Amino acid sequence: MQSISKDILILASEGDMEAFEKIYKATCGFVYSIALRIANNRSDAQEVTQDVFLKIYKNLKKFQFRSSFKTWVYRITTNTALNDYKRRSKEISRRGDYDIAIKFASVAGETEKAIDRENNQRLLESLLNMLNPDQRTCIMLREIEGLSYKEIAQILKINVNTVRSRLKRAREILLTCSKEGAISYEL
Repeated sequence: MQSISKDILILASEGDMEAFEKIYKATCGFVYSIALRIANNRSDAQEVTQDVFLKIYKNLKKFQFRSSFKTWVYRITTNTALNDYKRRSKEISRRGDYDIAIKFASVAGETEKAIDRENNQRLLESLLNMLNPDQRTCIMLREIEGLSYKEIAQILKINVNTVRSRLKRAREILLTCSKEGAISYEL
């Protein structure tokens, strides 16, 4: 995520649309990436991204620079994505036979690199699907985004020890699945 000056944040909080557009351009890829990893679905991630920017726009006046802007955006994104994921999970369980599947279209002439990337994406999605949303979020923030335990705790507004226990449980689940042959990839 590109850094954003305090002046731009203040201008945007006062309603300057050009300043907000700069914020959007600097953070949209970052927000979508986080949303996609939690939602595990492109269309859901796009909806979450839209919701996040609505929340940022509406609440920018409340941002008090106590934490970094990046941490604030992470918090909004993860909470929005988790809430959306939980809401969709409830809808799915009510419908019973509704099945979510990500389908990859094969493009003629696709290179080996693109195929490997697709396989890695499928593997990552299947691994993340083995975890509950809280564990998935912690693993994603730690292992994929490279955040520290303290940063994760700040973003999720939980204790550092809670982060540690969620990560430990998630890793145990993934290791167990690996040993049982549920996945064929070294962790």
